[in-house]
Amino acid sequence: MTQEENNLIIAAQKGDKTAFEELICKYDKNVLSIAFTYIGNSEDAKDIYQEVFLRVYKGIKKFEFRSEFSTWLYRVTTNVCLTYRSQKKKFAYTSLDEESNDEDGEQRSLADMISDGGTSDERALSTEISEHIDNGLEKLSPQQRMVFTLKHYKGYKIKEISSIMNCTEGTVKNYLFFATQRMREHLKDFLD
Repeated sequence: MTQEENNLIIAAQKGDKTAFEELICKYDKNVLSIAFTYIGNSEDAKDIYQEVFLRVYKGIKKFEFRSEFSTWLYRVTTNVCLTYRSQKKKFAYTSLDEESNDEDGEQRSLADMISDGGTSDERALSTEISEHIDNGLEKLSPQQRMVFTLKHYKGYKIKEISSIMNCTEGTVKNYLFFATQRMREHLKDFLD
C-alpha cells in the first residue's frame, strides 16, 4: 500500500468523503468486473457494486491496516457476491434489447453486438460454448465458483485468492481442484 493510499484511508476513516471517493475511483472497475464475472448479469453486478461500497463506507473505520486495502475490499466483494447469489435464486437471462458497454465503451444492445462479428456459425458456436460454460459454473458451489472466477477469469494467484476469501491456500486449492474437475466433467461431452 502506498503512503498516498494510507493517507486516503485515514482521511476516509475520519469522515472525509472526498478521500473515500478517491478510493472508490481507484478500485471501482475491479469490483464491478469481479461482480459481473461472478454473477454474469450487468444489473445484478451494479447492485453488488453498490452494496460493496456501502459496506466499505460503513466499515472503513474498522479497517486496521493488517492487510492491503485492496485485499480487504475484494474480500468484501467476494462476500457480497456469495450472499447476493444465495439470496437471489432467479433465472438469469439477458434481453437482446438490454444495452451494455462494448469493448470500446459504447452503449449497444446485445442484438447489435451479436450481429457485428463473425459468421453466424462462429457466433452460434461461441454462444453454445459460453452457455455450456455458464451452465457448468451454475453447478459449482458458490465458493468453488468464486475461486474458479478469480483464478481463471481475473488471473489472481492462489495466495491472493486465499487472502480475498479469508481462507487457507489449501482450501482455495481444494475448491479450485473440485471446480476444475466438475467443469471438465460438465464439458466432456461437448468437447468430445
